[in-house]
Amino acid sequence: MVQDEPRTTDLSSPLILLTAVLMAVGLVMVTSSTAPVDRSMLDGPWWRSPVGRQGMFVLAGLAIMAITARLGCAALSWASFRRVVPPAVFVILAVLLAATLIPGIGDERRGSHRWLVLAPAWTGLSFQPSELAKLTLVMLLAWLLGERGTDPRSFRSAFLPASAAIGGYVLLVGTANFGTAALLAGVGGMMLLVAGCCWRHLFLLGSLGGCGMAGLLYAAPYRLARLAAYRDIWAEPRGAGYQPLQSLATIASGGWLGKGLGAGVQKYGYLPDSHSDFIFSVLCEEAGFLGGVVVIAMFCGLTWLGMRVMAQARSPLERLLAFGLTATIGLQAVMNIAVVTVMAPTTGISLPLVSAGGSGLMAFSFSVGLLGAIAHRNAGGEVVEHRSDLPARGRSLLRIGERFAW
Repeated sequence: MVQDEPRTTDLSSPLILLTAVLMAVGLVMVTSSTAPVDRSMLDGPWWRSPVGRQGMFVLAGLAIMAITARLGCAALSWASFRRVVPPAVFVILAVLLAATLIPGIGDERRGSHRWLVLAPAWTGLSFQPSELAKLTLVMLLAWLLGERGTDPRSFRSAFLPASAAIGGYVLLVGTANFGTAALLAGVGGMMLLVAGCCWRHLFLLGSLGGCGMAGLLYAAPYRLARLAAYRDIWAEPRGAGYQPLQSLATIASGGWLGKGLGAGVQKYGYLPDSHSDFIFSVLCEEAGFLGGVVVIAMFCGLTWLGMRVMAQARSPLERLLAFGLTATIGLQAVMNIAVVTVMAPTTGISLPLVSAGGSGLMAFSFSVGLLGAIAHRNAGGEVVEHRSDLPARGRSLLRIGERFAW
Protein backbone atom coordinates (compact mmCIF):
# COMPACT_ATOMS: atom_id res chain seq x y z
CA MET A 1 0.00 0.00 0.00
CA VAL A 2 1.34 3.41 -0.98
CA GLN A 3 1.26 5.98 1.77
CA ASP A 4 0.15 9.46 0.75
CA GLU A 5 2.55 12.34 1.28
CA PRO A 6 1.60 14.74 4.11
CA ARG A 7 -0.26 17.77 2.80
CA THR A 8 -0.29 21.33 4.03
CA THR A 9 -3.49 22.78 5.46
CA ASP A 10 -5.18 26.11 4.74
CA LEU A 11 -4.48 28.30 7.76
CA SER A 12 -6.21 31.43 6.43
CA SER A 13 -9.46 30.80 8.33
CA PRO A 14 -7.83 30.30 11.77
CA LEU A 15 -5.68 33.40 11.17
CA ILE A 16 -8.68 35.58 10.34
CA LEU A 17 -10.80 34.14 13.15
CA LEU A 18 -8.14 34.71 15.83
CA THR A 19 -7.49 38.24 14.54
CA ALA A 20 -11.23 38.99 14.61
CA VAL A 21 -11.37 37.86 18.25
CA LEU A 22 -8.50 40.20 19.15
CA MET A 23 -10.30 43.05 17.36
CA ALA A 24 -13.47 42.28 19.33
CA VAL A 25 -11.49 42.34 22.59
CA GLY A 26 -10.04 45.68 21.55
CA LEU A 27 -13.48 47.13 20.76
CA VAL A 28 -14.81 46.05 24.17
CA MET A 29 -11.82 47.52 26.00
CA VAL A 30 -11.89 50.79 24.05
CA THR A 31 -15.59 51.07 24.91
CA SER A 32 -14.87 50.47 28.57
CA SER A 33 -11.84 52.74 28.81
CA THR A 34 -13.53 55.71 27.09
CA ALA A 35 -17.00 55.46 28.67
CA PRO A 36 -17.88 58.78 30.41
CA VAL A 37 -19.56 58.81 33.83
CA ASP A 38 -21.77 61.88 33.33
CA ARG A 39 -23.38 61.27 29.93
CA SER A 40 -24.06 58.68 27.25
CA MET A 41 -21.05 57.50 25.30
CA LEU A 42 -23.00 58.01 22.04
CA ASP A 43 -23.88 61.69 22.61
CA GLY A 44 -23.25 63.71 19.46
CA PRO A 45 -22.32 62.32 16.02
CA TRP A 46 -21.55 58.60 16.34
CA TRP A 47 -18.50 58.84 14.09
CA ARG A 48 -16.85 61.25 16.52
CA SER A 49 -17.36 59.11 19.61
CA PRO A 50 -14.48 56.72 20.48
CA VAL A 51 -16.84 53.74 20.39
CA GLY A 52 -18.34 54.65 17.02
CA ARG A 53 -14.94 55.35 15.48
CA GLN A 54 -13.40 52.12 16.76
CA GLY A 55 -16.41 50.11 15.63
CA MET A 56 -16.10 51.64 12.17
CA PHE A 57 -12.38 50.81 12.09
CA VAL A 58 -13.04 47.20 13.16
CA LEU A 59 -15.63 46.67 10.41
CA ALA A 60 -13.29 48.20 7.83
CA GLY A 61 -10.41 46.07 9.12
CA LEU A 62 -12.42 42.86 8.85
CA ALA A 63 -13.38 43.73 5.28
CA ILE A 64 -9.78 44.57 4.33
CA MET A 65 -8.53 41.34 5.89
CA ALA A 66 -11.07 39.13 4.13
CA ILE A 67 -10.62 40.80 0.73
CA THR A 68 -6.83 40.73 0.93
CA ALA A 69 -6.82 37.06 1.92
CA ARG A 70 -8.68 36.18 -1.29
CA LEU A 71 -7.44 38.70 -3.82
CA GLY A 72 -3.88 38.50 -2.50
CA CYS A 73 -3.48 35.02 -4.01
CA ALA A 74 -3.75 36.43 -7.51
CA ALA A 75 -1.51 39.40 -6.68
CA LEU A 76 1.24 37.14 -5.32
CA SER A 77 1.32 35.23 -8.60
CA TRP A 78 1.27 38.33 -10.83
CA ALA A 79 4.90 38.87 -11.85
CA SER A 80 4.55 42.54 -12.83
CA PHE A 81 2.85 43.30 -9.50
CA ARG A 82 5.77 41.76 -7.64
CA ARG A 83 8.28 43.78 -9.65
CA VAL A 84 6.60 47.19 -9.58
CA VAL A 85 4.47 47.58 -6.48
CA PRO A 86 7.03 47.17 -3.62
CA PRO A 87 9.44 49.91 -4.80
CA ALA A 88 6.55 52.19 -5.83
CA VAL A 89 4.90 51.89 -2.44
CA PHE A 90 8.23 52.49 -0.74
CA VAL A 91 8.73 55.79 -2.59
CA ILE A 92 5.15 56.96 -1.97
CA LEU A 93 5.29 56.18 1.75
CA ALA A 94 8.71 57.81 2.13
CA VAL A 95 7.17 61.00 0.71
CA LEU A 96 4.26 60.76 3.18
CA LEU A 97 6.62 60.23 6.11
CA ALA A 98 8.64 63.26 5.07
CA ALA A 99 5.41 65.27 4.71
CA THR A 100 4.56 64.77 8.39
CA LEU A 101 7.68 66.76 9.29
CA ILE A 102 6.71 69.79 7.16
CA PRO A 103 5.02 72.58 9.18
CA GLY A 104 1.49 73.21 7.99
CA ILE A 105 1.12 69.73 6.50
CA GLY A 106 1.88 67.40 9.39
CA ASP A 107 -0.56 67.40 12.31
CA GLU A 108 1.28 68.04 15.57
CA ARG A 109 0.08 66.34 18.75
CA ARG A 110 1.93 66.48 22.05
CA GLY A 111 4.91 67.99 20.29
CA SER A 112 5.19 65.09 17.83
CA HIS A 113 4.55 65.16 14.08
CA ARG A 114 3.14 61.74 13.21
CA TRP A 115 -0.20 62.42 11.51
CA LEU A 116 -1.57 63.72 8.22
CA VAL A 117 -5.13 65.05 8.04
CA LEU A 118 -6.65 63.40 4.96
CA ALA A 119 -10.31 64.16 5.61
CA PRO A 120 -12.42 67.22 6.42
CA ALA A 121 -11.53 68.59 9.84
CA TRP A 122 -15.06 68.10 11.16
CA THR A 123 -14.72 64.30 10.92
CA GLY A 124 -11.70 64.27 13.23
CA LEU A 125 -10.03 61.58 11.08
CA SER A 126 -6.30 61.53 10.41
CA PHE A 127 -3.70 59.14 9.02
CA GLN A 128 -0.43 57.96 10.58
CA PRO A 129 2.06 56.99 7.84
CA SER A 130 4.43 55.32 10.32
CA GLU A 131 1.88 52.52 10.80
CA LEU A 132 2.04 51.70 7.10
CA ALA A 133 5.84 51.92 7.24
CA LYS A 134 5.87 48.62 9.19
CA LEU A 135 4.00 46.82 6.42
CA THR A 136 5.82 48.52 3.57
CA LEU A 137 9.31 47.84 4.92
CA VAL A 138 8.53 44.12 5.26
CA MET A 139 7.22 44.00 1.68
CA LEU A 140 10.24 45.86 0.35
CA LEU A 141 12.79 43.69 2.18
CA ALA A 142 11.04 40.50 1.02
CA TRP A 143 11.23 41.83 -2.54
CA LEU A 144 14.87 42.91 -2.27
CA LEU A 145 16.12 39.71 -0.63
CA GLY A 146 13.79 37.06 -2.02
CA GLU A 147 12.35 38.12 -5.36
CA ARG A 148 15.02 39.61 -7.58
CA GLY A 149 17.15 36.46 -7.78
CA THR A 150 20.10 38.05 -5.99
CA ASP A 151 22.30 36.30 -3.46
CA PRO A 152 21.41 37.60 0.05
CA ARG A 153 25.11 37.28 0.95
CA SER A 154 26.04 39.85 -1.70
CA PHE A 155 26.96 43.19 -0.15
CA ARG A 156 26.26 45.36 -3.18
CA SER A 157 23.15 43.82 -4.72
CA ALA A 158 21.28 42.66 -1.61
CA PHE A 159 22.63 43.85 1.73
CA LEU A 160 23.37 47.46 0.79
CA PRO A 161 19.92 48.34 -0.68
CA ALA A 162 18.13 46.47 2.12
CA SER A 163 20.18 48.32 4.77
CA ALA A 164 19.52 51.64 3.04
CA ALA A 165 15.77 50.95 3.13
CA ILE A 166 15.87 50.09 6.84
CA GLY A 167 18.02 53.12 7.67
CA GLY A 168 15.85 55.51 5.67
CA TYR A 169 12.64 54.38 7.32
CA VAL A 170 14.17 54.38 10.80
CA LEU A 171 15.47 57.91 10.32
CA LEU A 172 12.18 59.28 8.93
CA VAL A 173 10.07 57.60 11.62
CA GLY A 174 12.51 57.97 14.52
CA THR A 175 12.48 61.76 14.58
CA ALA A 176 8.92 61.64 15.91
CA ASN A 177 8.40 58.06 17.12
CA PHE A 178 11.35 56.27 18.70
CA GLY A 179 9.37 53.15 19.61
CA THR A 180 8.23 52.48 16.05
CA ALA A 181 11.75 53.18 14.78
CA ALA A 182 13.12 50.56 17.19
CA LEU A 183 10.46 48.12 15.96
CA LEU A 184 11.41 48.74 12.32
CA ALA A 185 15.08 48.26 13.11
CA GLY A 186 14.39 45.02 14.97
CA VAL A 187 12.16 43.50 12.30
CA GLY A 188 14.53 44.61 9.53
CA GLY A 189 17.51 43.05 11.28
CA MET A 190 15.67 39.77 11.83
CA MET A 191 14.67 39.61 8.16
CA LEU A 192 18.30 40.14 7.10
CA LEU A 193 19.34 37.36 9.47
CA VAL A 194 16.71 34.91 8.21
CA ALA A 195 17.47 35.76 4.56
CA GLY A 196 21.05 34.59 5.10
CA CYS A 197 23.10 37.79 4.98
CA CYS A 198 26.75 37.52 6.03
CA TRP A 199 27.53 37.82 9.73
CA ARG A 200 30.17 40.50 9.20
CA HIS A 201 27.65 42.59 7.26
CA LEU A 202 25.11 42.16 10.05
CA PHE A 203 27.69 43.12 12.65
CA LEU A 204 28.53 46.27 10.69
CA LEU A 205 24.86 47.20 10.36
CA GLY A 206 24.26 46.50 14.05
CA SER A 207 27.13 48.77 15.07
CA LEU A 208 26.00 51.63 12.83
CA GLY A 209 22.38 51.09 13.79
CA GLY A 210 23.22 51.20 17.49
CA CYS A 211 24.96 54.54 17.02
CA GLY A 212 22.02 55.86 15.03
CA MET A 213 19.47 54.79 17.63
CA ALA A 214 21.60 56.40 20.37
CA GLY A 215 21.61 59.60 18.32
CA LEU A 216 17.80 59.54 18.05
CA LEU A 217 17.59 58.91 21.79
CA TYR A 218 19.78 61.90 22.68
CA ALA A 219 18.07 64.14 20.10
CA ALA A 220 14.96 64.47 22.30
CA PRO A 221 15.39 65.29 26.01
CA TYR A 222 12.07 63.70 26.97
CA ARG A 223 13.37 60.32 25.77
CA LEU A 224 16.31 60.59 28.16
CA ALA A 225 13.86 61.50 30.94
CA ARG A 226 11.84 58.37 30.21
CA LEU A 227 15.00 56.28 30.29
CA ALA A 228 15.95 57.79 33.65
CA ALA A 229 12.44 57.14 34.95
CA TYR A 230 12.71 53.51 33.89
CA ARG A 231 15.89 53.14 35.95
CA ASP A 232 14.15 54.60 39.02
CA ILE A 233 10.40 55.17 38.63
CA TRP A 234 10.18 56.60 42.17
CA ALA A 235 12.64 59.42 41.46
CA GLU A 236 9.91 61.58 39.86
CA PRO A 237 6.54 60.07 40.83
CA ARG A 238 4.69 63.16 39.54
CA GLY A 239 6.91 63.63 36.50
CA ALA A 240 8.47 61.12 34.14
CA GLY A 241 7.71 58.25 36.51
CA TYR A 242 4.00 59.03 36.79
CA GLN A 243 2.77 56.92 33.87
CA PRO A 244 4.81 53.78 34.72
CA LEU A 245 3.66 53.94 38.33
CA GLN A 246 0.01 54.38 37.34
CA SER A 247 0.31 51.50 34.90
CA LEU A 248 1.63 49.17 37.61
CA ALA A 249 -1.07 50.34 40.00
CA THR A 250 -3.73 49.68 37.37
CA ILE A 251 -2.48 46.15 36.71
CA ALA A 252 -2.07 45.32 40.40
CA SER A 253 -5.56 46.54 41.32
CA GLY A 254 -7.13 43.92 39.05
CA GLY A 255 -5.93 40.93 41.02
CA TRP A 256 -6.42 37.45 39.59
CA LEU A 257 -9.93 37.84 38.13
CA GLY A 258 -10.31 41.61 37.78
CA LYS A 259 -12.94 44.09 38.89
CA GLY A 260 -15.28 43.35 35.99
CA LEU A 261 -15.76 45.03 32.62
CA GLY A 262 -16.47 48.72 33.04
CA ALA A 263 -15.65 48.67 36.76
CA GLY A 264 -12.09 49.95 36.44
CA VAL A 265 -11.14 53.22 38.13
CA GLN A 266 -7.68 54.12 36.86
CA LYS A 267 -8.99 55.02 33.39
CA TYR A 268 -10.80 58.05 34.82
CA GLY A 269 -7.97 60.55 34.60
CA TYR A 270 -5.31 58.58 36.49
CA LEU A 271 -3.71 56.53 33.69
CA PRO A 272 -2.83 58.54 30.55
CA ASP A 273 -3.47 56.89 27.16
CA SER A 274 -5.63 54.25 28.82
CA HIS A 275 -7.51 53.57 25.56
CA SER A 276 -4.44 53.40 23.31
CA ASP A 277 -0.88 52.60 24.35
CA PHE A 278 -1.81 51.45 27.89
CA ILE A 279 -5.01 49.57 27.13
CA PHE A 280 -3.42 46.32 28.33
CA SER A 281 -3.20 47.81 31.82
CA VAL A 282 -6.93 48.54 31.81
CA LEU A 283 -7.61 45.03 30.53
CA CYS A 284 -5.67 43.58 33.46
CA GLU A 285 -7.56 45.82 35.90
CA GLU A 286 -10.99 44.78 34.62
CA ALA A 287 -10.30 41.18 33.46
CA GLY A 288 -7.51 40.42 35.92
CA PHE A 289 -4.36 38.42 35.54
CA LEU A 290 -6.37 35.69 33.81
CA GLY A 291 -7.63 38.09 31.13
CA GLY A 292 -4.12 39.36 30.47
CA VAL A 293 -2.81 35.80 30.09
CA VAL A 294 -5.60 34.96 27.64
CA VAL A 295 -4.74 37.95 25.44
CA ILE A 296 -1.03 37.07 25.54
CA ALA A 297 -1.94 33.48 24.60
CA MET A 298 -3.91 34.77 21.60
CA PHE A 299 -0.89 36.73 20.38
CA CYS A 300 1.26 33.62 20.85
CA GLY A 301 -1.28 31.66 18.82
CA LEU A 302 -1.25 34.27 16.06
CA THR A 303 2.55 34.16 15.97
CA TRP A 304 2.50 30.36 15.87
CA LEU A 305 0.09 30.35 12.94
CA GLY A 306 2.28 32.89 11.14
CA MET A 307 5.32 30.66 11.57
CA ARG A 308 3.37 27.72 10.18
CA VAL A 309 2.45 29.82 7.14
CA MET A 310 6.15 30.60 6.70
CA ALA A 311 7.02 26.90 6.93
CA GLN A 312 4.46 26.05 4.22
CA ALA A 313 5.49 28.81 1.78
CA ARG A 314 7.36 27.69 -1.32
CA SER A 315 9.03 30.83 -2.66
CA PRO A 316 11.68 33.03 -1.00
CA LEU A 317 9.42 36.08 -1.36
CA GLU A 318 6.49 34.45 0.40
CA ARG A 319 8.65 32.98 3.16
CA LEU A 320 10.33 36.28 3.96
CA LEU A 321 7.02 38.12 3.69
CA ALA A 322 5.31 35.70 6.08
CA PHE A 323 8.20 35.89 8.53
CA GLY A 324 8.36 39.71 8.44
CA LEU A 325 4.62 40.19 8.92
CA THR A 326 4.53 37.69 11.79
CA ALA A 327 7.61 39.20 13.43
CA THR A 328 6.10 42.71 13.24
CA ILE A 329 2.89 41.68 15.02
CA GLY A 330 4.65 39.55 17.61
CA LEU A 331 7.47 41.98 18.37
CA GLN A 332 5.15 44.99 18.69
CA ALA A 333 2.93 43.05 21.11
CA VAL A 334 5.99 42.13 23.18
CA MET A 335 7.22 45.73 23.19
CA ASN A 336 3.84 47.13 24.25
CA ILE A 337 3.35 44.62 27.06
CA ALA A 338 6.93 45.18 28.22
CA VAL A 339 6.29 48.93 28.40
CA VAL A 340 3.01 48.73 30.34
CA THR A 341 4.53 46.26 32.83
CA VAL A 342 7.60 48.55 33.18
CA MET A 343 9.95 45.91 31.85
CA ALA A 344 11.04 48.49 29.23
CA PRO A 345 11.14 52.32 29.13
CA THR A 346 7.91 54.12 28.23
CA THR A 347 7.46 54.71 24.52
CA GLY A 348 4.53 55.43 22.26
CA ILE A 349 3.74 52.04 20.73
CA SER A 350 0.29 50.46 20.70
CA LEU A 351 -0.95 46.91 21.27
CA PRO A 352 -1.67 45.48 17.79
CA LEU A 353 -5.35 44.97 16.90
CA VAL A 354 -6.45 45.95 20.43
CA SER A 355 -5.49 49.60 21.05
CA ALA A 356 -7.70 52.41 19.75
CA GLY A 357 -6.81 53.89 16.38
CA GLY A 358 -7.52 53.33 12.72
CA SER A 359 -4.14 53.56 10.97
CA GLY A 360 -2.57 50.69 12.90
CA LEU A 361 -5.70 48.54 12.72
CA MET A 362 -5.94 48.93 8.94
CA ALA A 363 -2.25 48.12 8.46
CA PHE A 364 -2.36 45.02 10.66
CA SER A 365 -5.60 43.88 9.02
CA PHE A 366 -3.89 44.05 5.64
CA SER A 367 -0.88 42.19 7.08
CA VAL A 368 -3.02 39.33 8.39
CA GLY A 369 -4.86 39.30 5.06
CA LEU A 370 -1.53 38.84 3.26
CA LEU A 371 -0.63 36.01 5.62
CA GLY A 372 -3.98 34.43 4.83
CA ALA A 373 -3.33 34.81 1.10
CA ILE A 374 0.05 33.08 1.42
CA ALA A 375 -1.54 30.29 3.47
CA HIS A 376 -4.38 29.84 0.96
CA ARG A 377 -2.02 29.91 -2.01
CA ASN A 378 0.18 27.13 -0.60
CA ALA A 379 -2.61 25.00 0.90
CA GLY A 380 -2.91 21.44 -0.36
CA GLY A 381 0.69 21.05 -1.45
CA GLU A 382 3.13 18.48 -0.17
CA VAL A 383 5.15 19.26 2.93
CA VAL A 384 8.69 20.00 1.72
CA GLU A 385 11.51 18.78 3.94
CA HIS A 386 14.39 20.57 2.21
CA ARG A 387 14.59 23.86 0.32
CA SER A 388 17.77 24.28 -1.68
CA ASP A 389 17.04 27.90 -2.59
CA LEU A 390 17.73 28.98 1.00
CA PRO A 391 21.19 29.54 2.48
CA ALA A 392 22.36 27.13 5.16
CA ARG A 393 21.30 29.42 8.03
CA GLY A 394 17.87 29.92 6.48
CA ARG A 395 17.36 26.17 6.08
CA SER A 396 18.35 25.58 9.70
CA LEU A 397 15.97 28.27 10.97
CA LEU A 398 13.19 26.93 8.79
CA ARG A 399 13.68 23.38 10.10
CA ILE A 400 13.42 24.72 13.66
CA GLY A 401 10.26 26.62 12.73
CA GLU A 402 8.74 23.55 11.08
CA ARG A 403 9.42 21.32 14.09
CA PHE A 404 7.89 23.94 16.39
CA ALA A 405 4.88 24.54 14.12
CA TRP A 406 4.03 20.94 13.32
